Amino acid sequence: MPADMNDYFKKNPRPPRKSGGEDGGNFETPEFIRNLGSKSAIWYWIIGAVILLVLARPFVIIQSGEVGILATLGKYQDEPFLPGFHLVIPFIQRVIVQDTKMRVVNYSSPETLADRRGINEREMIKVLDSRGLEVSVELTVQYELKAAKAPFAIATLGLNWEDKTINPAIRDVVRSVIGNFTAEELPQKRNEIAAAIETKMRESIEKLDGQVINLIGVQLRGIVLPPKIKEQIEQVQMARQEAERSRNMVEQAKQEALRKAEEARGLAEAERIAAQGRADRTRIEAEAQAKANLLIANSLTPNLIWLRQVEVQGKFNEALRENKDARIFLTPGGAVPNIWVDNKDAQRASVIGRNGN
Repeated sequence: MPADMNDYFKKNPRPPRKSGGEDGGNFETPEFIRNLGSKSAIWYWIIGAVILLVLARPFVIIQSGEVGILATLGKYQDEPFLPGFHLVIPFIQRVIVQDTKMRVVNYSSPETLADRRGINEREMIKVLDSRGLEVSVELTVQYELKAAKAPFAIATLGLNWEDKTINPAIRDVVRSVIGNFTAEELPQKRNEIAAAIETKMRESIEKLDGQVINLIGVQLRGIVLPPKIKEQIEQVQMARQEAERSRNMVEQAKQEALRKAEEARGLAEAERIAAQGRADRTRIEAEAQAKANLLIANSLTPNLIWLRQVEVQGKFNEALRENKDARIFLTPGGAVPNIWVDNKDAQRASVIGRNGN
């Protein structure tokens, strides 16, 4: 409270209130109000200092995944502020906060560009192939700012360090890689091209002064060819598919012919085996018969032959008893068989004793 107001209360005290009435009782100024006049200047300074501190913000809080770059009168400190609470000198020092989490930049066609949080969208890269035909490349680059190198990056490259590093580097790399191939080769050698782009991009980032960027990966998403080249490639692919289909049909026919030939060979082999079996059986039977004949021949002794002759002669004698006019012809030497003929019936002849019967 101002000092003149305090003097006013001393010179013009409020009339005492009467007890029991509306104005009853005595009014006395509180002690702290009476003493406020002598300390008002101190309170003003305290209140002003608090307001100044609030407005000046002599501190900064760095969140996880961020670093702070301290600048004192325009000069950057080499060591960054890590996540946490940090004090600074207002109006003399300031802190630039930089994100060190993974960043993504997409190079896409204008039709697919979108405003997605955390992803930097740019138009796809247009380059020339080995014959000078224009092709467009869609890809994604993932990278992050190295926390320890953040002060150096801001001091040497500025706040737009990405536009001075990632964008020109990836465009130069894509241009140099695609220039080694024709447009027709690009779809066929997609994997080889993607590997070459990522390798060269890493080499380019590592050559940057201070190596402030950590490249996480490069993904080749698509290659847009000129319409005529695309049409030619589609025609070639259709012709290849037709040729492949024809080769498959020929191969199937060949396999079918081989199967039938194998079946025929199997049947022929089966017939040969069966014929060989029949021949072997006939041979075995002939050999058995020959052995039997040999055994019979070896068993014909003179005594056995004489016995057989006696048996036959006995049969002739029985026949002569019934037909006394029959003629008997003996083989030379009297050997078996003997033949006789009945003269009473010239048309009938009997052979007795042939083979012993």
